[in-house]
Amino acid sequence: MKIEKLILSNFRSYSDEIEIDFDDLNVFVGKNDIGKSTILEALDIFFNDNKGTIKIDKDDINKQGIAEGNTEIKICVVFGSLPEELTIDATNPTRLQDEYLLGQDGKLTIIKKYPNAGKEKVFVKAYHPTRGECSDLLLKKQTDLKKLLTDEMGCQDKTKNAEIRKTIWEYYSEDLGLSEIEIELAKIEAKNSWEQIKKHLPVFTLFQSDRKNSDGDTEVQNPMKLAVQEILRDQRLMNSLNDVASEVETKLNQVASQTLEKLNEMNSEIADSLNPVIPSPESLKWVDVFKSVSITGDDDIPINKRGSGVKRLVLLNFFRAEAERRKNESDSPDIIYAIEEPETSQHPSHQRKLIEAFISLSQAENTQVLLTTHSPSIVKMLQFEHLKLIKSSPAKEVINVERGDLPYPSLNEVNYLAFGESNDEYHNELYGFIESEDLLSAYRNGKGTMSYIQLTNGVPRPARQVILSEYIRHQIHHPENTHNVRYTDDQLQDSIRSMRAFIQAQTV
Repeated sequence: MKIEKLILSNFRSYSDEIEIDFDDLNVFVGKNDIGKSTILEALDIFFNDNKGTIKIDKDDINKQGIAEGNTEIKICVVFGSLPEELTIDATNPTRLQDEYLLGQDGKLTIIKKYPNAGKEKVFVKAYHPTRGECSDLLLKKQTDLKKLLTDEMGCQDKTKNAEIRKTIWEYYSEDLGLSEIEIELAKIEAKNSWEQIKKHLPVFTLFQSDRKNSDGDTEVQNPMKLAVQEILRDQRLMNSLNDVASEVETKLNQVASQTLEKLNEMNSEIADSLNPVIPSPESLKWVDVFKSVSITGDDDIPINKRGSGVKRLVLLNFFRAEAERRKNESDSPDIIYAIEEPETSQHPSHQRKLIEAFISLSQAENTQVLLTTHSPSIVKMLQFEHLKLIKSSPAKEVINVERGDLPYPSLNEVNYLAFGESNDEYHNELYGFIESEDLLSAYRNGKGTMSYIQLTNGVPRPARQVILSEYIRHQIHHPENTHNVRYTDDQLQDSIRSMRAFIQAQTV
């Protein structure tokens, strides 16, 4: 499965419902405190059942929502690339579409609601039968389902709930009353339905740039624990582990049985009151067996005791290794890597290698990568389709950066929109664009001028009048000319704003 869309409402700064589209590589950019990290942390809460890096609490409820009497947080994820078959109850494998658990678009939509930021309620939003005998079949026990069967329906196997449901729905196929509704998964008769669906969800792991510095610092520990989760998704390996567990269970039962037999010879009353308690192979949490995995330095000194740059360097190379491994493996488990500010504490050359690794990772099968960044240089290493811009005005929205929607296609333009980043290079691009479109005369029209002294073969020429943008342009290209007062940063910003406004006016 892959995330295709995230829908948030009443969560932190996201008050009204907002939809965010996802691709294989998603880099969220925007000003400080605008909600970049919130997106990754909402997904961590969703996927890791509030047991991951982030724990939901009442401070996460949007303040405007509280003022309006709404204290329910909603995190909804729409999935594509769905499994062909899964088991939603204990009877037999089935398909999501056969159980009418998909939307009209064929996607799986899981909604988690957190009333008062408390215990989650899980729903599936589906295009589902709602008419007469066709409705609520997933909520009925087998005895109740059988009562709906008639002789002419011809159910092939009345021992399997999925077969009974399928028979009833096929019989009423022309009058199902299909409608988009929310079904609470906990109320489905097969109580393990959500657990079964969860097995097919991607592994989600969040790496943050501001980890606490402790012996259990997950910034470095998590890559190894993540590796354990991936490895244990291998069904062949799990079958082997379960075989071992079954054999241990059998031998333990033998030991317990023999012990109770001997006890019975001495005191039958006590023997009859005792029962062996042995966990089944299915209940074992193999991940916990490897919970102490880690990476340590010389003399067993934890890596987290080293400098932040070293810690992040270990993480950097974990992702580089993962990129190689996942591209060379087939049938890798679905996984989502979410990383906040990967540029933190890294040399520019390391940043480039890391971004290359993330791009490569996102191209591997069953893999998605989510990043946040404050770095204009990181943005310029990416493609337009990788970027998602978060804006708060006039309304909060997360937009895909489309080349054709920009006044002109430049990643410097993205940096300006995201961070207010404006520099000599950006000024050059704007001026060059106006010049290339043969619009300089129109741009100069009506603007004030200032004196500029030009050099010819190192000799100053008489001052001539130029507009501010030309004055700055000449100084950028001829820093050796010291016969003019250097432009200020305020003048640079004014010129950039003026050229942007002109270019935008031309595209209207």
